[in-house]
Amino acid sequence: MDDARRTRSNDNDPTKNRRRLTVHEAARGLGISEDAVRMRVKRGTLDSEREDGRLYVLLTPDPTTDPTDRTDELIGDLRDRVLSLEEQLREERRANDENRRLLLAALERIPALEAPQGAPPDARGPDEWATASGGGGDVPSEPQAATSREPWYRRWFG
Repeated sequence: MDDARRTRSNDNDPTKNRRRLTVHEAARGLGISEDAVRMRVKRGTLDSEREDGRLYVLLTPDPTTDPTDRTDELIGDLRDRVLSLEEQLREERRANDENRRLLLAALERIPALEAPQGAPPDARGPDEWATASGGGGDVPSEPQAATSREPWYRRWFG
């Protein structure tokens, strides 16, 4: 394998002994699948070498001293996110309570806003128009009882 594709482990001391394992052994030792080992070799995160067409993975015998476990950092990030989401939820609940209060106030006012239950203006007779308009300049002199009883579409379309 050429040197451009071959990566070194995180230790810079070439005299340090490394174990030379098959892909299967490396997968068992790392607790991952063989495909995952091959992908890490391909990405260059694991040292490897080929001999007689067989792939060997080079692992250091001791675990690295660098912290690779980011659990505490991730837990802290998740706690911050949960606190942020809880604050957003509180704000949304406050807004929802305000919307409910406004809706209830509007619903209580609906009976006061409804039209009177009397007859609609189209159904008034000529006498009612005369009294409603204060004496009636454009009120027809003949009663139109027949037209006021007809549906509006017949009066309109004939």
